[in-house]
Amino acid sequence: MKKSIFQTLTNYLIAALFVVLVAGFSLFEQPTAKAQSLTPPVTTEATPAPVRTVAENVRHLLTTNECVGCNLRGASLKDTNLQNANLENANLQGVDLERANLQGTNLKGANLQGADLGKASIIGANLDNANLFDADLEKANLTGTSIVGANFQGADLEKAITPPGLTNY
Repeated sequence: MKKSIFQTLTNYLIAALFVVLVAGFSLFEQPTAKAQSLTPPVTTEATPAPVRTVAENVRHLLTTNECVGCNLRGASLKDTNLQNANLENANLQGVDLERANLQGTNLKGANLQGADLGKASIIGANLDNANLFDADLEKANLTGTSIVGANFQGADLEKAITPPGLTNY
């Protein structure tokens, strides 16, 4: 007795479907092994720095003499004593620091674009990689200041006492 082609194809299809189902269910029933560490997991949640207003940052700076990476944009710090302060990577864009005492201050990587540093004492400060684009440094004293990688393009250095190698841009 001959089977029709339709019956043969149906039998093959049913057999193939059965194989797929058996294989699929056998994958779900496999035991799982979890790797275990001998040391407990360490959570490294970064605590975000508090977001402060410029006025709050100024108060913090005047209280602690430190404001690393903070925003002081446009602040008035005229005639302020910031000797040995830490202002690394701070945003001091447009800040008024006229006649300020910045002796020994860390301004590494700080943005001082357009800042007024006229007649400021910046003796022995660290201005490495600082941005002083268009800053006013007229009559400022930069004796012994480190300026490696600092940008003085457009800065006013008229009558400023500058470290060796710094010329008026």
